[in-house]
Formats: sequence, structure tokens, C-alpha cells
Amino acid sequence: MSQSSGSEPVTEPLTVADVLALLQAAAPPELAEDWDSNGLICGDPAEPVRTVLLAVDPLTAVVDEAIGRGVDMVITHHPLYLRGTDHVAATDPKGRCVHRLIRAGIALANAHTSLDAAHGGVADALAARVGLLGTRPLCPSPVDPAQGIGRIGELERPTRLRDLAADVAAALPDSAPGLLVGGDPDAAVKTVAVSGGAGDSLLAAAREVGADVFLTADLRHHPATDHLEGGRPHLLCGTHWATEWVGLPPLAARLEAAASERGRRLEAYVSEVVTDPWALRLSTGS
Repeated sequence: MSQSSGSEPVTEPLTVADVLALLQAAAPPELAEDWDSNGLICGDPAEPVRTVLLAVDPLTAVVDEAIGRGVDMVITHHPLYLRGTDHVAATDPKGRCVHRLIRAGIALANAHTSLDAAHGGVADALAARVGLLGTRPLCPSPVDPAQGIGRIGELERPTRLRDLAADVAAALPDSAPGLLVGGDPDAAVKTVAVSGGAGDSLLAAAREVGADVFLTADLRHHPATDHLEGGRPHLLCGTHWATEWVGLPPLAARLEAAASERGRRLEAYVSEVVTDPWALRLSTGS
């Protein structure tokens, strides 16, 4: 360890590869769904990293923020190319993001369903925002049944659906679409299932485990109406961005702590850029 002219020791910075290892320790790749993409998207594993920016989506506004902050690495929840690509030419927004990041010397990595499923990940963070106790996975992972997609747990005391919805709306970061409520607003509820991001595919699972309410996002008309015709759980539908953003502050804290445990310093910033596609909500009708 070298010494500066002052009294504080100077340590070697983490590398891109080091930060990726910390990320994968927090969100183990083996927990990811088989259709998913997680890992290093662009960047040199040997380059130093002192600062990272965490965001939900690798979009232009996030790249703007990363360059403006002068960070060394961006970690997003969503992959840049979920379905793969055969080019990264700067002829479309995704390609331009890659070129801008490389020119600025900024690496890009992501942890998607691996972070959704992990201990302390998106599902746990969303459950904590709701105030759930005794949580367990909604859909346990075959790799580790103690982890998995979604969580189910109990509220400290029964409440009305409308009151739970008000608490959830206040606990989520703000975005234009807000929170939708499906079911009887005055129904008594206590057992709550949650899953950040698109939750159509988990409606049956939430019913099977006996949830009174299912909080998720991106619910489509027909799956939601057909589900509600069959009874509980009632539905709370937030936005994809808001229900997944809640997993970023805990991840930032874990990365900083893990770096500190290794005698290194890492500053992790959480982007507050709202990357929901909707910028304005207007009430319809008279």
C-alpha cells in the first residue's frame, strides 16, 4: 500500500471486474431466468472503478446522467439487449448509448431477474416498502428455494384495501401513471404478495398461495379482469419503473459495504431519472 503526501493511505481502486463480482455476489447469476440477460454489457474488465451509477433502464437520459456525473460504471436493472442484436452501430438509440459510454470510458453491466430473486433484491425491497412480515418467495427458485421471484408476507395488522393502497402509493417513487387498484376498496386484507415489474404471469401463483392482495406492475386488461372475476387476490398495479427502482438503494448500500469490507472505496449513486414511458396522466371524461 502506497502513501500519499498526507497521512491517509492510498489504495488501488476496484476494477470493472471487481465491481461485477460484487454485483454478482449480491445478485447471483444462477438465480436468473433462462430467457434473461445479465452481466457485463460493455467496458474493459481491467479498467478502474471509483464511482457507479445505478438505474433501472439503460436509456439515453441515464447515459446523460452518467456522463454528467463522470462515473466510471453504470449498473442497470434491465439489460440493454434482452433479445440480442447483430450490431451496435450508432444508427439507433441503443447503439448510440454503447458508443457514448465507450467514448466516455464508462462500463455498463446489469442484473435483472437475478436481482429480482436474490436476498435483499427487488422483491425483498418491495416487500419492505409495503411493510410485510415473515416474507417468503412467491415463486421459489429451483436453485435455492429460499430465494426466488416475488415475495408473500403479512401486514402487521389487517387493513382495508383502500388504506393499503394509499400506503403503497406513498411508499413508491412518484411517476405519472401512479397506482391502480382492482377489487373492493373496503375489503379487509392482510396477506400480500408482491413482485416488481410485469406481473401477469404470476396472477395464478398469487392466488394459489392465498394472497389477499397482489402488488405488481404492467397488468393488462384481459388477464386482470379475468383474474378479478375469480376472486382474490385484489390487485394493486404500479408502474414497472417504480416497483423495480426500490431495489436500487439497497443494492447501492450493499456494493459500498462490500467494497469497504475489502479495504476499497466505492461510491454508488442511485439515479432518480424516471424512465417510465409515460410523462403525463390526465383524467378522462367529465
